[in-house]
Amino acid sequence: MQGASSHTNLRIGMAMWSEPAWQSRLVRQEQPNQSALFYYSRVFNTVEGNTTFYALPNPATVSKWQQDTPDDFKFSLKLPQTISHQKRLCGVSQELKAFFDLFTPLQHKIGLIKLQLPASFGPEDLPILMTFLKQLPQDWQYGVEVRHLAYFAKGEVEKRLNGFLIEQQMNRIIMDSRPVFLADASNPIIAHGQSQKPKVPVHAIATSQHPVVRFIGDIELENNRALFLPWVNTITQWLAQGKSPYLYIHTADNIQAPELAAMIAQMLGEPAAWFHLPEPEFDQLNMF
Repeated sequence: MQGASSHTNLRIGMAMWSEPAWQSRLVRQEQPNQSALFYYSRVFNTVEGNTTFYALPNPATVSKWQQDTPDDFKFSLKLPQTISHQKRLCGVSQELKAFFDLFTPLQHKIGLIKLQLPASFGPEDLPILMTFLKQLPQDWQYGVEVRHLAYFAKGEVEKRLNGFLIEQQMNRIIMDSRPVFLADASNPIIAHGQSQKPKVPVHAIATSQHPVVRFIGDIELENNRALFLPWVNTITQWLAQGKSPYLYIHTADNIQAPELAAMIAQMLGEPAAWFHLPEPEFDQLNMF
């Protein structure tokens, strides 16, 4: 992570860079009056840019993202929902051109372009997906997230999808939402998280060089440890194979996501000192 020399090609980040509850943990007093992204990028080395799913920023904002982040920082930006959900990948050449024209100046800091498909995008739509992915510019890295359960059934549909992604050297995004769905739904925060997050099987497959894991954790941090433990072996194997994984950490309300990321980084053998929490919180969580 930024601020300590990572000994792996692993990238760990959040689904956002701005959360008011994080301010006391991320802001460095010796560097006052900076943006939330500036502070975030001095702790984490990647972020999911979910805002692009809803609307594209203006060029000045993209330029500010460039200025506020270190040279080795990586964004993962979602294609707009107008492409994936409203037009369902058809007749979107103008939208694609606008997206790539806007972000070409930032390309060296973009790790992945992510396509998130709705749960209604099923097996009958797979040919459309294949056609769409083939027309994307080849000098970018891509991640594809499917949510229809047919793509998780280990049948011919999933085999076709995985085989195509391997052939195209594109990454299948893996969603692990088990912790939030195993948590106590009587807690309104957990209930809200369960209503917002997809519940799909976990298939730990790397179809290209940059496997992506989205881990949706319980707000009780220690409840995540046993569920994440199998990922330690998987991610370690990917790293040994020369792959460069992306790991994005969420919790139901994302308030505890930085602490969960710190715990997970320690489990993976990443340098612990990169995350600057107040000492009492370290002691309370017994993470280090």
